[in-house]
Amino acid sequence: MRIPGGPLAFQSRHPPAPLTEDEEAALVFAGCGITGHALADLCYAEGEGGNIMGGLVARTIASGDGLQTVSLVVTNDEVTYLVRRPRELPANEIPELIELGRGPAFTELYRRCRVKIKDGRAATPSEPLFNINANRWSAHARGTSYFLPVNDLTFMYVNGLLEILNETTGAFILDERNHFLPAGLGRFARRRGGHLEDDPHKGRVATIRQVEQFVTEFVTVEQGMMLQNIGLMAQALGLGGFPNFANHEFGWLQALGFRMQQMPASRYVGAGWLTALGMKLLKRDPLVPYPVGLERDGEMLLKPFCPPCYKSMGDAVRAVVEIKFGATGVFRSAAHGSAWSKHAEVTHQIPPISAASIEATVAYCEYLWIRYGRFPVYMPPYRTVLGFQACHLDAEFYDKFYRPEALGETQRRDFATNTV
Repeated sequence: MRIPGGPLAFQSRHPPAPLTEDEEAALVFAGCGITGHALADLCYAEGEGGNIMGGLVARTIASGDGLQTVSLVVTNDEVTYLVRRPRELPANEIPELIELGRGPAFTELYRRCRVKIKDGRAATPSEPLFNINANRWSAHARGTSYFLPVNDLTFMYVNGLLEILNETTGAFILDERNHFLPAGLGRFARRRGGHLEDDPHKGRVATIRQVEQFVTEFVTVEQGMMLQNIGLMAQALGLGGFPNFANHEFGWLQALGFRMQQMPASRYVGAGWLTALGMKLLKRDPLVPYPVGLERDGEMLLKPFCPPCYKSMGDAVRAVVEIKFGATGVFRSAAHGSAWSKHAEVTHQIPPISAASIEATVAYCEYLWIRYGRFPVYMPPYRTVLGFQACHLDAEFYDKFYRPEALGETQRRDFATNTV
């Protein structure tokens, strides 16, 4: 690499040394490797919330409801891969993949879980706001590997709605951009004989923005754990690296080849009709692209729970219910197994999601889609925040500018190995 100016200006005299497949595999395992089964030690009695779980296969990071909402993309000079999540892998292979992780056979596990989505490196433009100025000097440098978590907000969103819109929780959601009227849930209000608590004094009334902010933060925390683990593994391997800005609405997703749709900025931000008209007349209403899934060779690799991947939001909601309680679902099939010694005996006693909860969730989601044309309404279905760029370090740079203890012995040994 090269720092072009300033007090730390430096040009490495060594050629790039790309990460080996084994090194990438170790970093991937740290970030999202399959480790076994989630213990799912919850109360599964009626109304106690245990059936909020949506997956029983565990990775190296915690995941709300066992959903594994964050995917990991790995890109280098030669190729770009998507690392499949447990529910995207053949169910009959899960036990073997668990054993590979325990082996540990990280490289074989990496090969079995990844799918190529692009030849060569995927990269966004380096200028703002695709990047920030502080990262431009090293962005997409040759020899580096970039690890990019991709958040899916739709699975967590729908699964959470099925819990908060049931008879036990009974939350009620208002649309703050439509005069705080019920967000498709009016007929479910308790004052109309329904099961949702619409009395604001009872503490169960929320707005669309509050619900979506919670979903976004909950999913992004999972991404943070992934990046932390990758950073710790990089240190153990003697590599360098740091989290990189990737918080662009669509830049990385376009670079990865996601299927994109677009809508006028006025509708994308939910502007009122008068503001939208003004934006249009002033020619300040550009089309905004947003991702709606990742497809390769006719196969949907990442499929959000919303149109166009489903005919309607109702179908999307029912698809989430099917993942959990369908004939081959988490709680009605032995396909992925569990940590329970009597899997079938436990799972078949877990109560299904109530019809009232499903009906209310469908009504809310259909309202959002009809009124705003997308789901979620404040964020796109897929989102990136930070990535992690890993590389072999040039110890000569640190010897020139830093105190001796600034660089670890693992990094010094790695430098010696890669410059022989």
